[in-house]
Amino acid sequence: MNDVYILGGLRSHIGIRNGIYRHVPAEILGAHVLKQVAAKYKLDSIDYIIGGNGVGAGGNITRLMALEAGMDYSVPAFTVDMQCCSGLESIAAGADKIKSGGADLIIAGGFESSSTQPRRSYNPNHPDYRDDSYYSSAKFMPAVHRENIMLEGAELTALKENISKEEMDLWVLRSHELALKAREDNLLRDIIVSVNNSRKDEGIRPRMSRKLLDRMPKVLPNGKLITAANACLINDGAAFVVLCSEKYLQKRQLKPKAKIITSCACGVEPMLSPKGAVTALNKLLQQNNLQPNDIDVFEVNEAFAVIDVLFARSFADCTDRYNIFGGALAYGHPYGASGAIIMLHLLKALDLRGGRLGCATIAGAGGLGSSMLIERI
Repeated sequence: MNDVYILGGLRSHIGIRNGIYRHVPAEILGAHVLKQVAAKYKLDSIDYIIGGNGVGAGGNITRLMALEAGMDYSVPAFTVDMQCCSGLESIAAGADKIKSGGADLIIAGGFESSSTQPRRSYNPNHPDYRDDSYYSSAKFMPAVHRENIMLEGAELTALKENISKEEMDLWVLRSHELALKAREDNLLRDIIVSVNNSRKDEGIRPRMSRKLLDRMPKVLPNGKLITAANACLINDGAAFVVLCSEKYLQKRQLKPKAKIITSCACGVEPMLSPKGAVTALNKLLQQNNLQPNDIDVFEVNEAFAVIDVLFARSFADCTDRYNIFGGALAYGHPYGASGAIIMLHLLKALDLRGGRLGCATIAGAGGLGSSMLIERI
């Protein structure tokens, strides 16, 4: 089996829905970042381009994005839809191709545009057809199709695990405070590229406060816990990393950022999908005979503050190494891109802390989880 290395990567600024990228289709947004990644790392002989995407138009949108970026038409591309896990699973798929000897150089990550996502409707021949109305959220489990299903799942998880709004709100404050500090200190500047003159991640709120959190309305009818603050926003963004073999490194005399050790995925109860993050992380640690304190940095996609609380309860001694730049509650969660975004943040966090081992973990719609272990070089 061949070793797999990460040369580095880039992401866009993260926009809120109908914000800075409101007229930028997913394939164009992704193409801007893809093109700059290829230029920064002077890539040639690319074997595959793999992109995660959850709410795009389908039709292998990653191939369309690659062509929009001006990539040579001889380079194959394919799309991964594992919803929120798509970006990290795209990286895992690329790593597996290199491990098996099927490739030496792959660009992998994800891209998403909630601002321009298609309006979907059922065909009259489909048994779920009722009328000609549109829907935005896909069907994630049998016999259940509701627009708010992810919010319902977060609420149910919090109730079942006896998680209070006060517990979650502490993590909201932490996320925004750390994200704001990272921006003020330019800690992520060299991994972010401007698209259409974008200047900053739109979701970070400098004036986030306990008082503001107390005024936040519940997002579900008769909801008790989940608000617009302890659930992430709806976003647009793109991120890609460059994966390569040792053969590629030696031929070009390059030094990588990290080596991918392994990855795993898991399934959990679909209505308790936030639990997928910690479940996947536990599985990853067990597979590698590691203890939590062996890991120097954790990047976990905090789509909901429920996930933060679950992490803190499971890994109480590790919270100082958790999402040190803040997380998706501040930056946002452009579904297909988020796995690649947290991977880029993980690489930066390992550099900043001088750490060796890092984990990236994400929960996905439908009751899924994905996790990856890397070693800093």
